[in-house]
Amino acid sequence: MDAVTSGHAAALWVGLHLILLLVLSLLVVRQRRRHGVALGDGGVPELARAIRAFGNATEYVPAALVGVAVLAVVEASPLAVHLTGLLLFVGRVLHGVGLSRSGEASLLRAIGVTMTWLAYVFASVALLFYAIT
Repeated sequence: MDAVTSGHAAALWVGLHLILLLVLSLLVVRQRRRHGVALGDGGVPELARAIRAFGNATEYVPAALVGVAVLAVVEASPLAVHLTGLLLFVGRVLHGVGLSRSGEASLLRAIGVTMTWLAYVFASVALLFYAIT
């Protein structure tokens, strides 16, 4: 069996994040159907939270996945790609679950955003390292 490359690692995390975005989108659709709301949130708290969980993920995930992809392009260690992808994925899942449960501040949301920011910081530092070495 061939060794796992940074490209393989990136493919894993991009694929998982696409599935996550699809699931979050489907949760919005489910709430829209349940409450008969075609546009906006209709003042329904559950729908508003589902919309924000999806929206927040779409605000953070694309830029981070660009970082994952560029790490693969510069042939960074697969471990670096996996660490970035894992931090981001777990962070986004925790944030999405926390936000879906309550619109209030929560431990899951706080851990999720912290992990997301750690993924950003780690990817940024790794990319700058590969840019100058």
